[in-house]
Amino acid sequence: MRKIEHELEHKISAYIDALFAGVGASQQLFDLKEEITTNLNEKTLDYKNKGISEDQAFKEAIVSLGDLSGLVAEMRQIGQDKAKQAVYSTMTARISLAGTIAGALIILFGFFNVAMLYFMKLDAVSISGSGIFIVAGGALLTYSLLTRETRQKYAMNKIRAGLYALSVGLLLFGMFSAAVAGFATGEMFIAIASLMVFFLVGFGVFLFLILTGPDRRKR
Repeated sequence: MRKIEHELEHKISAYIDALFAGVGASQQLFDLKEEITTNLNEKTLDYKNKGISEDQAFKEAIVSLGDLSGLVAEMRQIGQDKAKQAVYSTMTARISLAGTIAGALIILFGFFNVAMLYFMKLDAVSISGSGIFIVAGGALLTYSLLTRETRQKYAMNKIRAGLYALSVGLLLFGMFSAAVAGFATGEMFIAIASLMVFFLVGFGVFLFLILTGPDRRKR
């Protein structure tokens, strides 16, 4: 099964590389290639589920995309226009930077709030409740860092980055809920049960994303 999936991925990759041959590299091109890859993969699998052979399903999937010559021409123009690339990269970098700063500040606010409540000698449930800020800040920081283009790597697809943020949020929320449940009930097994539910889902999503992620390195 995995061999068949690998062959399909190779076909799609070869088709897209040939489609955009000679087009200059850019963040926009990387995003478009990833979008087309996802669409081709889903459409090919849909056709295969209808009983069509893989080769025919792949051809039908390509036909269903329609004429892509306009997109190719647009990407070629962007690849040649350094000014457009710079504007796009600068805009996304600013958004990513704002999210990174906001995420870091929310995390710090959570830690400071926990420390403040601790020295106010409040109960453990009230103290641990402020950890929700750390959960939210961690998810935002993850998303912002992954959607930032660097000299070595293109920015990650926003949907995929959102799933990474979700997985990190679930991992952190699992620890948060375990602390709150443990302090509220005084029962360790309830804390472990709370941790297990969210942590396993978050870890599963995170592992899937790592194992299926495209290469974002710039060549």
